[in-house]
Amino acid sequence: MTHPVAVATLPNGIRVVTLPMPHLGSASVGVFVRTGSRDESARSSGISHFLEHMAFKGTHTRDCQRINLDAERLGAGVNAFTDKDSTAYLMSGLAEHAPRFLEMLADIVQNSSFPEQELERERGVILQEYAELADDPLAIADRLFDEVCWGEQPMGRPIIGSRRNIQRFTREELREYVASRYTGANIVVAVAGRVKPEEIEAQAQALFGTLPRGEPHPVATPAYRGGIRVRRKAGFSQSQVLIGFPVESLREDHYPSLVAASLFGEGMSSPLLDRIRERRGLVYHAASSVDLMDTSGLFVIDALTTPEHLDEFFAEVTQLLLEQAERIDATDLERARNQLKVSMLLSQESPMQRLEAAAEDLFVHGEVQSPESFLDRVDAVSAAQVREAFARMLAAPPSIALAGKGADERFLESVGARILAHRAHR
Repeated sequence: MTHPVAVATLPNGIRVVTLPMPHLGSASVGVFVRTGSRDESARSSGISHFLEHMAFKGTHTRDCQRINLDAERLGAGVNAFTDKDSTAYLMSGLAEHAPRFLEMLADIVQNSSFPEQELERERGVILQEYAELADDPLAIADRLFDEVCWGEQPMGRPIIGSRRNIQRFTREELREYVASRYTGANIVVAVAGRVKPEEIEAQAQALFGTLPRGEPHPVATPAYRGGIRVRRKAGFSQSQVLIGFPVESLREDHYPSLVAASLFGEGMSSPLLDRIRERRGLVYHAASSVDLMDTSGLFVIDALTTPEHLDEFFAEVTQLLLEQAERIDATDLERARNQLKVSMLLSQESPMQRLEAAAEDLFVHGEVQSPESFLDRVDAVSAAQVREAFARMLAAPPSIALAGKGADERFLESVGARILAHRAHR
């Protein structure tokens, strides 16, 4: 039985969403702030991520050790993440402790004191994270890919920011960022599990009711660029490859592109995996997906291969993309629709996935979309719409990023030219 989702808006603009799952013995709680790396200037690049780290390092009433102990003595899982468009603070554990989780997260989000000693310690930790990412071919490829897609725009910068900024951020800058971004109009409080909506809403009002309303932060639609980036990595024997094309944003009809990504490279029987792994043995890993936000969307193919297979890999991927733009196989379409529907239904059984999806819906659409709506829209996608989705993608310049061993920009430029060559035949 599906229980109704409850959404309330507090007088200061904070939206509170409760997703009752009374059959569970657990609950998950999240505070989502609509601010991330895309909201940052070049000088503030990385501050959202830095702040997320520092939020757990002390409040006006609890030091770092007390924050950790308060959660762990309840057996709770604590997590946080920073993305391009949002920052999230999360706790999960026994349903009976949900009020405690909400209280602890409210303290962290609103009362962080950014102790100077902790700031310097955590600065060192983040610099270690920065160094680790600089040594990871997949992270390097991701960073190059963002640069290729978005150039000098905020979307093109890494979430962690620059080394110089990490070394420079001050307590005052963190406080100013919280004051300007962590406001009612930009916050969703979400709770999923064995909880009662009226109790959650009353507690959220008591805990968050004095937070200033503020204003939603306008975000410019980024201009897609396209291009080539290569970073050779000594000591690495493989090539991490990312190929991308622009698609619709979450505010547009993105369902044909969603189905296209599932059809093309989800599962061993998909055209991508069947052709380049099962039949040709060109890769160990390959997949396709869509990266969707409220202002942009990307169709992304990622793969791990070896230098001697790069030419064949790109030739096969190019041919497969062109084939989808000409004809969509009925069996592939059926598989893709069902994979998406199963994935959606499974996510409905996870409290954490449900509250993350609900918060995103509220930020993007102003309401929580029903699973039935998603299933209906996926079922309504036709073969012609998927074919046109591929054709629209291929009409744009591709974004190609490669990190690791093999290839150079001239080689990849020839790949890009091959992908674009189909224009002359349409």
